[in-house]
Amino acid sequence: MNFARILPLTRSGALLPTCLNCQAQHGPLQIKRFYKDMKKFYKNVTISKSNGRFEINLDKNKLKTPLGTLFTVPTEPLAVAIATEWDSQQKLIKRHSMYLTSLCNTAIENPTGRSKETVIQSVMHFLETDTLCFRLDEPPELEELQTNHWDPVVSWFNNRYEADVQPTTSIISPVISKNTQENLKKHLSSHNDWALVGIESAVHSLKSLILALALIDREVDAETALKLSRLELEFQVSRWGKVEWSHDVEYADLKARVSAAALFVHLVQESSNIITKMAS
Repeated sequence: MNFARILPLTRSGALLPTCLNCQAQHGPLQIKRFYKDMKKFYKNVTISKSNGRFEINLDKNKLKTPLGTLFTVPTEPLAVAIATEWDSQQKLIKRHSMYLTSLCNTAIENPTGRSKETVIQSVMHFLETDTLCFRLDEPPELEELQTNHWDPVVSWFNNRYEADVQPTTSIISPVISKNTQENLKKHLSSHNDWALVGIESAVHSLKSLILALALIDREVDAETALKLSRLELEFQVSRWGKVEWSHDVEYADLKARVSAAALFVHLVQESSNIITKMAS
C-alpha cells in the first residue's frame, strides 16, 4: 500500500508552503493519497461491534487506515456501506475508487489535526467564491442559462438558511452578511465531526457551498448538482466540443465523489440498526 503526500495548491494553482504553521494564512493543507492497486487477499468481509463502534474484518484481519489506525466507524449503516465497498473488489483492490473508505480514513486520521471550528470556517469560506454567486453577463445565452438554472437554487438557499446571498458579475467577492454567517455557522455546528468531513468533500467537489447543502438537504440529486456546478463548462463544450472520453471519465469520477460525500453525511448520522431478514 503506497501513498504519497502532494504539495497543496491554492485555487489559482500556486504552490503553498507545506509547514503546518502556514495553515492560518492559506487554509488547511490538502493531503491526497495515490494508492497502488493491490491483489485481493481476502475472501470474506464481515462487521463486528466493539466499544460502541463498528469494525470491518477482511477474513480474520481487522481493517486499518493507511497510517495503521484501527478502522472503526460510528454507525452500522456506514459500516455496511464500507463492507460493501470492500466486498465488491474483484481481483485487484482499487482503493482510489473507494470513496466512502477514503472519507472514513480522513475522519479517523484527521491528518492535519484540524478542529471542528477550523473545518466549519473552511466550508463557510467557500461561500465568498461560490460558483453560483459569480455570473457572466455575456454571452447572453450563458447569462440566461445561469439565471434560469442557478437563481432557483440560490433562492432556495436564502429561504432555507435565512441568508441574503446575492449573485454578482463583479470580480470582487460579494460581502457575506453577519446574519448569513451566523445562521450557516449554527447549522454546520449541528453536524458531528464526521458529517463535516463529508460536507467539506462535497463543497470542494462542487466548488459551491450552496450546491453542497442543496444536495445534502435533498433539494437536488447528485447529477443535477454536478451539472449545475459545471454549467459554464458544459456551455463551452456545447460550443467548442470536448476531448472524447477524457471529459466523460472526469465527470464520472466527480459524480461518484459527490454522491459518496452526500451519502456519507447521512450514514454517519444514521443511528438505526440494520436488521438482517433470515430465510424461513
